[in-house]
Amino acid sequence: MRVDIEQVTVRGIITDITLHASNEVVGIVGPNGSGKSTTLRCVYRALKPDSGAVLIDGVGVHKRQHIARDLAALSQESQVEFDFTVAEVVEMGRLPHERDPARDRRVVAEALDTVDVAHLSGRSFLSLSGGERQRVLIARALAQEPRVLVLDEPTNHLDIRHQLEVLALARSLGVTVLTVLHDLNLAASYCDRLHVLDEGRLVASGTPAEVLVPELIAKVFHVTAHVVRHPTTGVPQLLFDQEVTP
Repeated sequence: MRVDIEQVTVRGIITDITLHASNEVVGIVGPNGSGKSTTLRCVYRALKPDSGAVLIDGVGVHKRQHIARDLAALSQESQVEFDFTVAEVVEMGRLPHERDPARDRRVVAEALDTVDVAHLSGRSFLSLSGGERQRVLIARALAQEPRVLVLDEPTNHLDIRHQLEVLALARSLGVTVLTVLHDLNLAASYCDRLHVLDEGRLVASGTPAEVLVPELIAKVFHVTAHVVRHPTTGVPQLLFDQEVTP
């Protein structure tokens, strides 16, 4: 499924953002306050841009019927305030679909198992650690069976094993994934393309190798980066110095 963000502006936050994604993992990176989460909020309709448009397969997101069947989002604000069990939280992902109890049970069980929380299914969601809650919310998004998956900092609170597993899972789904990541090395490892935002504007786009270069890192993040190649995958990885080299 194709997502087109066309010249989207939210006054005072982002200006003229244009980017595209189609059956790939696309990462949005940039310093704090650069407009990454705002861009994603326009995709999953938490915000309506002041100008521009967000299209899914050519139809504006605010006009598209049954969008919850096509798009699932994990936002930084995703939360469950009531005392549901883990299984009940994940079952919420089935709400956009017609009731099919046998299929619903199977999809929920698979989602729980995929993110390694099946053993928590009877636990209260509110009793979980931050990392456990994050994995449950990812399972809820998976249970929705989306064709577009929007992930805003999906690795928050996760240990390194689960960070790698979640991003590898996102790649394996074969759907369009739009994700905001702060860790540039994870972005390089798991994203097909990267878009760099700075002060609300898109300043670079391309493959990780094209984008994650020392000159751009210094300009946008104000640190010195040394690019090395991962010994097994060959993807670019960054080593940082705090001071920017003149």
